[in-house]
Amino acid sequence: MKIGFIGLGNMGFPMAQHLLEAGKDVYGYDVTENYPDGVIACPSAAEAAKERDIVITMLPSGKILSEVADQIIPNMQKGALFADCSTVEVDTAIEVSRQAGQHGLDFIDAPVSGGSLGAKAGTLTFMAGGEESAFLKVKPLLEIMGGKIIHCGPSGTGQAAKMCNNMILGATMIVTCEAYGLAKKLNLDHEVLYNVVSQSSGYSWTNNAYCPLPGIGPQSPADNDYKPGFSAALMLKDLLLSQQASKANGFDAQMGAKATEYYKRFCEEGNSNRDFSAVILALLE
Repeated sequence: MKIGFIGLGNMGFPMAQHLLEAGKDVYGYDVTENYPDGVIACPSAAEAAKERDIVITMLPSGKILSEVADQIIPNMQKGALFADCSTVEVDTAIEVSRQAGQHGLDFIDAPVSGGSLGAKAGTLTFMAGGEESAFLKVKPLLEIMGGKIIHCGPSGTGQAAKMCNNMILGATMIVTCEAYGLAKKLNLDHEVLYNVVSQSSGYSWTNNAYCPLPGIGPQSPADNDYKPGFSAALMLKDLLLSQQASKANGFDAQMGAKATEYYKRFCEEGNSNRDFSAVILALLE
């Protein structure tokens, strides 16, 4: 199996490494020309996609995905599979799926959860949208790069699942941080609060697995000066996508809107490249 991989940044780079470690032939392209050892570098996205069985993309926006799709879809061999792991608008995923189908290609939108730490560890969660046959074709590769693979339904539902998941994540991180800020005001030891919450009804991933305070719970970006496992800028991007989808479908996601405004201010204050859990710092001043 020959695999094309387009977009080898903070996420795509370690994902491609896992494929290489599994003995796969990977033909790559990235605008930075930064490639993992073993990737066969190509001069363009179109060349990386040419004559490949499966092409994987991991790109920063829907606009860029659309541009890359226009370049690679005509170059892909009929019957090949295009798997996009970017986080983009649902409508963009559906449109690229339509284009791929017109050229005799299968398409899967398979955004991920887990951030760069999950990409390096090979523990990403993939949320896949598309035909069952296409999903089964790409699933063995996703299992090499991730820990949990979920087929969410037809094209676009992978993006919908990622969007809804991160709306929960963003809002939950804010209230988790506020709880630790309030604990400080009430002279409640943070370690004690962690022990209570992690075994009580306040249990959440943001507290138990990704505690926003250093030295409490499992290792997290808080233990590394809030260098991003998942940056505040990426959280804002996903929250903006969820708000766009909410408005387009006449749905009033009020808490999602508040979380979006919160992270917008946080990024405007110069924190875009910090981990999204760093919102706790202002609450503990």
